[in-house]
Amino acid sequence: MINQNFIHCIAPMKVIRGNKALEEGLGSIPKLCKKPIILGRSKSTISIRENIINKASKYGIKPISCELQYDCCEDDLNRVSNIFKRHECDGIIAAGGGKVLDAGKLLGNRLNVPCITIPTSAATCAGWTSLSNIYSTNGAFIKDQELKTCPTLLIIDYSIIRTAPSRTLTSGVADAIAKWYESSLSCGTPENGLVEQAIEMARVLRDQLILNSKAALQNSHNKNWEKVVEGCTMTAGLIGGIGGEKCRTAAAHALHNGITQLETSQKSLHGEIVGFGLLVQMNLEENYSNNKLASQSKLQLLSFLYELNLPITLGDLGLKNTTNAEIKHICQFSCKKNSEIHNLPFHVDEYSLFQAIIKTNQQGEDYYARKLSLAKQKVER
Repeated sequence: MINQNFIHCIAPMKVIRGNKALEEGLGSIPKLCKKPIILGRSKSTISIRENIINKASKYGIKPISCELQYDCCEDDLNRVSNIFKRHECDGIIAAGGGKVLDAGKLLGNRLNVPCITIPTSAATCAGWTSLSNIYSTNGAFIKDQELKTCPTLLIIDYSIIRTAPSRTLTSGVADAIAKWYESSLSCGTPENGLVEQAIEMARVLRDQLILNSKAALQNSHNKNWEKVVEGCTMTAGLIGGIGGEKCRTAAAHALHNGITQLETSQKSLHGEIVGFGLLVQMNLEENYSNNKLASQSKLQLLSFLYELNLPITLGDLGLKNTTNAEIKHICQFSCKKNSEIHNLPFHVDEYSLFQAIIKTNQQGEDYYARKLSLAKQKVER
């Protein structure tokens, strides 16, 4: 038997979490860097970054503020890299959503300096992982980039994340729950003990999210909310770190990458697209494998996504009027040679994916119709 070596970037060197994590986290930064660039993008989080800059000065840190213009893309990365070198900076603080965090991590790795991630929502586990997704200036996915390390320091301040729209949390739930639905398929019956343990962690995370997400959305000051936030921002990343590539993505993320190739007026969040992609993956599983439980699991997930107001149709993603030619373009990109969709234990081609997308969309529309019919019957009574 040939021994195979594996390299795991499992976790940040240090994680600080809690209601006042920012204060404690800033106190740790001077040991890492004194003149970092602080990255951000969204106008809605400018005040958060300004607060970080103001508080950082108390610790002798002198951040250079730099706003990203796009998603994590080479145009921005090259521009910020030049600013970094011109100001002789010595670290990166990325404070924002997943694409800002991805940009910060990628810059930190390229410049060989510490990266501190401060998520402003629980929409992804990007603050944890050693992976960055690179996009075009139009937001189209280009490729993912494995990094040399996870972030040096991750600061998860609950008081910051509470200010984020609830939509970001539901998107994070869809992205995190995908860890189970994708890894349980793509890994099959793992011979590697760590992979097996990662899959079990993904199952526990799925159960926790199904049990706690609705209560978390109703009240952000309870343990349910903390469990969901921690699951989305940390546990999901830990699963990918322990389990490796196949415990991260399969058809749902591949479809996300394909959908980003279309320009739409409605900007959907990463996890929102992944959630719809999970339903598509389940239709593929139902059609092309012998799993008798796929149909039941799909109905359970469909109901769960509906309850959290997550997309279950193309229309929900702003793609109601998408043509067949555009859907075929999505399928072509999603099924290209090195796509994660080929992590599935059965063959998927452009035609079978196209059929699964159409079927998933119709099932979502039928689900809405049934809910509307039941609501009308209740009113008439």
